[in-house]
Amino acid sequence: MKPRPRPSTPRRLLSAGIAVVVLSVLVFVNRPMVAFGADAYHDFTINRESYKEKYGHWSRLPVPTGFRVNAIHAAMLSTGKVLIIAGSGNNRDNFEAGTFRTVLYDPAKDAFNEVPTPTDVFCSGHTFLPNGNLLVAGGTKSYEVLEKNITHAAGVMKIKNEDPDGGPRTFPKGTTLLSRDGTAYRTRDDLTVPAATTMNHGDEVMTHAGEAEVWVDAVEAGDGPVVDNPAQYTVAGLTGEDERNVYGLADKITREKQEYGGDNTSYEFDPRAERYVRTGDMVQHRWYPTLAELPGGDVLAVSGLDQFGRMLPGRNERYVRDQKRWVDAPELKRVFPTYPALHLMEDGKLFFSGSNAGYGSDTEGRTPGLWNLKNNTFREVPGLRDPRMTETSSSVLLPPAQDQRVMIFGGGEVGESAVSTARTAIADLDEPKPEYRPGPDLPRPARYLSTVLLPDDTVFTTGGSSGYRGGRYGTKTRSDLFNAQIYRPATGKFETAADSTVGRNYHSEALLLPDGRVVTMGSDPLYDPSGRNPGTFEQRIEVYSPPYLFRGPRPVISGGPKSVQRGTTFAVATRDAARIRAARLMRPSAVTHVTDLDQRSVALDITPATGGLALSVPKAKGLVPSGWYMLFLVDGKGVPSVARWIQVR
Repeated sequence: MKPRPRPSTPRRLLSAGIAVVVLSVLVFVNRPMVAFGADAYHDFTINRESYKEKYGHWSRLPVPTGFRVNAIHAAMLSTGKVLIIAGSGNNRDNFEAGTFRTVLYDPAKDAFNEVPTPTDVFCSGHTFLPNGNLLVAGGTKSYEVLEKNITHAAGVMKIKNEDPDGGPRTFPKGTTLLSRDGTAYRTRDDLTVPAATTMNHGDEVMTHAGEAEVWVDAVEAGDGPVVDNPAQYTVAGLTGEDERNVYGLADKITREKQEYGGDNTSYEFDPRAERYVRTGDMVQHRWYPTLAELPGGDVLAVSGLDQFGRMLPGRNERYVRDQKRWVDAPELKRVFPTYPALHLMEDGKLFFSGSNAGYGSDTEGRTPGLWNLKNNTFREVPGLRDPRMTETSSSVLLPPAQDQRVMIFGGGEVGESAVSTARTAIADLDEPKPEYRPGPDLPRPARYLSTVLLPDDTVFTTGGSSGYRGGRYGTKTRSDLFNAQIYRPATGKFETAADSTVGRNYHSEALLLPDGRVVTMGSDPLYDPSGRNPGTFEQRIEVYSPPYLFRGPRPVISGGPKSVQRGTTFAVATRDAARIRAARLMRPSAVTHVTDLDQRSVALDITPATGGLALSVPKAKGLVPSGWYMLFLVDGKGVPSVARWIQVR
């Protein structure tokens, strides 16, 4: 039997060419099928146990339509529920309609319910109090107005009262003030001007005028009423001595952009009653403030824009929690940009990492350092690479808190810049002369990066964008980052985590749940995914399950106290005592604008005990501030238990 002849080379090439053409046609015709196949393979890959054990896993949270809000703030409450605060949600129509929203999410039941929201707490400050209430203060009194939309000149006018005998003077909204040439301006709000005061200076009696400020708008539209220089104004209707004693002063009245104005309302959100409880008003109106808990349980409020959209020049104040009122703190005058990241250290000092949300001088108050609140001194901490790129960066007190190391992640140039950095840096604040030293670079430059402490002493980082609010100037393309990574302080390296599926930039949040997962929400991009149209607020919510949740059975805490004293030892019941390698008290998050001063992870000393373990709580107030914590037990594989809530007193 003769062997079959092989095809000639030209025939083989022709057959291959035909095959390529046919395959190309099939791919072109069936492109949706190919895409479907790729998606199916991707889904298969990310859902394999081996993949999840190494990279973790993302899932989408089904949010009922009626509970989809613009998440501006989020806090993990000691009831196990997540407080999601929108306020007006960066939406002028909502603000003008008085539509303010707050939603509670229960991860244990995947259930949502709405909470009445009394005022616009959009862009307020917040922190937890020792009793578990969330102090929420400041917010929005007025929305910004862009220059192109300003038809009537406006400005801040100071109304003076030089009469010490006539008492306070009250003027209703719409009171008219007149310039020397008769140009008329009207007040936006009701106003009370205190009486003048008299004081003896040696042998001379001096009168100090009472004063109050108010927005005024020109009655006539256009540029005619614009005033570029300081001038004095008379109050229409006043005559004689009244006319001379009461008058207005304004530095300028223009058609320039008007910034957001801060509110002075303050509340404690009660997690058990699930409602806002009004407290005393703040001394200053504040928009974009930081609230930092002090070792004794009171709270310091710093920075922000006042009711006229002006940066507060270092006027800070303190919340006296036992009296539920705010008091001025002139002894602690210090300038910071808005939403400065102030981390409470073991010795009671506050460390300003340099992270901030933006508004403020591009030079003053941006240098990292340790703030001693006992004498209002500030010790700069040098060494930060890319020192101008701290805006929209994030920072954390690395776990465990006893190490007293703070790490800063990414950030961007001052203002609406497209420039960002991949830089990280670590400051060891236990050193005699602390300074920032380089950490590992992020995979890509990032602003708005969320950073979440995990119970296995790692830091999960997710979201962010390389450009301002997810956009790039000049290209109008979205620059959201979907990569996530886990930083291990023990090795000083990042490990790759599973990619997220939702872009998160400005106005996004991430926080640790009691079951060890991480919930992410929010985002307020400039553009839609095409990069051509205005963006819409991201209302989808994702949940990330870290790799430790796929590495075997979890330890179980079967009993323990509901509250403990700082500096004491307490017992917890667990059948897994033999395999427990670490115990952590984790303070829950209260986060906005990737600023989260509350989260911290405190290591507890472990000793064997009958039926479980004995755990010792450090005694330093600055290390373990009073309040509610999630207690996690972690085994030798890094697998954590579900948390048990404990109040530290």
